[in-house]
Amino acid sequence: MDLKTLPPAMVSQLATMVEEYINSSRKKYAPQTVPLTDAQRNTMQPFFTDSVLDSARLCLLHGIRVPNPSMYSMAKMMGIRNLPDFSDMAAITFVDVIVSHQEFTDALLFHELVHVVQYAQMGLKEFAARYVNGFIQGGSYEEIPLEKNAYLLESRFSQGNGNPFSVDDEVRQWCTEKI
Repeated sequence: MDLKTLPPAMVSQLATMVEEYINSSRKKYAPQTVPLTDAQRNTMQPFFTDSVLDSARLCLLHGIRVPNPSMYSMAKMMGIRNLPDFSDMAAITFVDVIVSHQEFTDALLFHELVHVVQYAQMGLKEFAARYVNGFIQGGSYEEIPLEKNAYLLESRFSQGNGNPFSVDDEVRQWCTEKI
């Protein structure tokens, strides 16, 4: 099925369902979270604002995986394939709650904190809409612009030899260009 032919009302309904999934997952995992450690904060400080580092909460799962959204069954009935499998992802960010299936490396934490910034600047509704539209237009998880932005900034961080930059400014500029 060519996802680009989905009616706008259906795309909007999918975005609303993703928004609800993100919100309910945030509430589900929030009680199990901890703040960033001092070492994590020190590493991320040159790139993120204090408000992002203060608001982000980490949840490391042991022996369980984040389930796929219940709306996947509806999406599959609509002919949507190659949906990302949440249980295979290293980590998933639900607004400011970062849930990981593995220990946090600096690169993984950085990537997920980029999503915290994206949520903070766009709000949950806009983030969900852009995520769904990005998947539909690109046809895969790898082509979702929000993910591409996070991977690009993560790469800059990993290869940056300690050269700091403002993720907040980078995401703001990216959002302006992508409207």
